[in-house]
Amino acid sequence: MFQITEKEFLNPTVVKMSIQAPDVARKAQPGQFIILRADAEGERIPLTMAASDPVTGNVTIIFQIVGAETTILSRKNAGDSVEDFVGPLGIPSHVEGLKKVCVIGGGVGCAIAYPVARKLHEQGTVVHSIVGFRSQDLVILEDEFRAVSDHFVLMSDDGSVGEKGLVTNALEKLILAGEKYDEVIAIGPVIMMKFVSALTKKYNQKTVVSMNPIMIDGTGMCGGCRLLAGGEVKFACVDGPDFDGHLVDYDLLMKRNAMYREHEQAHLCRLTGEGVAAVGK
Repeated sequence: MFQITEKEFLNPTVVKMSIQAPDVARKAQPGQFIILRADAEGERIPLTMAASDPVTGNVTIIFQIVGAETTILSRKNAGDSVEDFVGPLGIPSHVEGLKKVCVIGGGVGCAIAYPVARKLHEQGTVVHSIVGFRSQDLVILEDEFRAVSDHFVLMSDDGSVGEKGLVTNALEKLILAGEKYDEVIAIGPVIMMKFVSALTKKYNQKTVVSMNPIMIDGTGMCGGCRLLAGGEVKFACVDGPDFDGHLVDYDLLMKRNAMYREHEQAHLCRLTGEGVAAVGK
């Protein structure tokens, strides 16, 4: 069992939680993830680590409440425990030697993008950060991004905070202004990463994306996290989670991610007592 030491709601649907896991904290690197089960009856879900502290032994995760397991996890409080907390898994983000990078985060994907931006900043890389949200009430980690960015752009779909528009609008504006990056790192919804990659391919700009598909064991055995990259089958848990953004088949990935949506809704219905129609609204 792994004890929860801190819990905070960053917005109505996003939770920040620190969990005591000393073995994981000692080895964790930006870009890596853990797999946890909230309780003995729960399902295994992958979550990228937002931070780790080898001194205190705490690992911080930030997650969005979207299904049964994250709903169960969100109901736990400091002092409670989670059943399993396995990691670190996956290949750490490769950031060594990069001189200038644009880090793009979308929604809760900012929780994954921030530790990468922080590591880049700490090693002396020039960091331009673009973060996007649907509206002001969903913004997370704004101050943290500003602290590690040489240039920071906040976007919102409805214009309620920052500039109105998409992260791709901000990125293209910077590129057209003459900015050139060793790498663009985009982390967020699959559809966002798809359009960022389409834009950067147009401008011949190297791009890395982080994949977080359906995953069970995290060791490449189950095959649930497979995706196509450059026409080859890859497994996000052992080959990633970072991939060349210009090689990923995003349409196939989105189709695979939707395969178990009805099963997940049914599970959530049993948990909440709500009907399927209510859950799907």
